[in-house]
Amino acid sequence: MEKLLDLYTDYLLSSFGQVTCTCLSRLLNVSQSHDKLTRMLSTNEFTSKDLWEQVKLLVREHESVDACLIFDDTILSKPPYTDENDLIC
Repeated sequence: MEKLLDLYTDYLLSSFGQVTCTCLSRLLNVSQSHDKLTRMLSTNEFTSKDLWEQVKLLVREHESVDACLIFDDTILSKPPYTDENDLIC
C-alpha cells in the first residue's frame, strides 16, 4: 500500500486540474485499477501521525531557525462555467 499511496500523492502534486482515481489508472495504463485506488483511499484513515511520517524527512532537510511551515486546506468556490440564461437557470 505504501507504494500506491506514494504514487497517488505524486499524482496529486503534479496535477493542475481535476484529479480522479480513474484518470490516474488511465495514466498508469491500468496497471493499478481505479477500484483499487478508491478502496485504498476509502478504507484507510490517515492521521496526523501518518502525514508526519510521510513528510518528516523532507521537513528535516529544510529545517532552519527562521523557517515556517504552513498547511493551507482552504477550499475556494469555483465560478460557474457559463452565464445563466432562460434555458439554463
